Amino acid sequence: MKIRKISMNRLPKLGSEPWVDQTRRPYCHGEYAYVPVRVGFSFDLDLPERKPYTGPGYQQLGDTLLLHGAVPTKSQLQNLIAWKHPACILHLNHHDGVMRLPDVSILYGIPHDVTFREIGIIYTINPAKIMFSQGNRVEKQRIRSLIRPGETVADMFAGIGYFTLSAAIAGARVHAMEINPVSCAYLRKNTETNGVADVITIDCGDCTTHLDGPYDRILMGHFDALDFFTTALSHAESGTFLHVHGIGNRTKDIEDILQGADFRYSLSEHRVKKYANHTWHCVWDVELK
Repeated sequence: MKIRKISMNRLPKLGSEPWVDQTRRPYCHGEYAYVPVRVGFSFDLDLPERKPYTGPGYQQLGDTLLLHGAVPTKSQLQNLIAWKHPACILHLNHHDGVMRLPDVSILYGIPHDVTFREIGIIYTINPAKIMFSQGNRVEKQRIRSLIRPGETVADMFAGIGYFTLSAAIAGARVHAMEINPVSCAYLRKNTETNGVADVITIDCGDCTTHLDGPYDRILMGHFDALDFFTTALSHAESGTFLHVHGIGNRTKDIEDILQGADFRYSLSEHRVKKYANHTWHCVWDVELK
């Protein structure tokens, strides 16, 4: 592949240059970009074609890669480093407890804060300390589309702002509650970075002691949300929407609680992502009548 080596600051200005091969992506490393050149134009280097990456899958958060599943072999790890040039690679073993704290092994580099953008929202976290689920991207967009400007929203399990930030950007005033003080610190930073700190109230602690409804909408983005459903209903009223996350088929459990609370309601189920064989992470939308 024929390329020209240029400084990174020139890369954004190359869109209209006739010599640029628009069918190929530039390769960036350090202060330089290696830009593919069309046939018939001068070039600096003739590089061998890059082989496609065939190693283990990864989740990229800034300059850090997070691996799931089997631990990579030494050869696989070296290939991944050569392919992505990360500053750090972590292997996620599992998540612990109600705070969903990540248990990670460090495979390369030193864990540190990373900043990245997802669906127009900027997040800063340390992936070795805090969970970040990219599998919830579509659900964040869906919630954002449902919010009506001026709504009062409770986020009972706010984390670093997964749904809090989406709701605030959509025009809601959000009461965000988070039990993990480390997550709370990142949540505060993320609200400021995204310019919505003035419409978000943050309480660090158990959501059951901080709820202060009624609210127009209650977000319950935790796998154990159903354990808190009765408490959430005590801060709801006719017209309130609740979004209850869970694993597997919990429709009847939700209906039993609603009927016991003597609410009229409408209920619908949305699948977020596959959790295990024949098991889905789902969200149940409840509208109280």
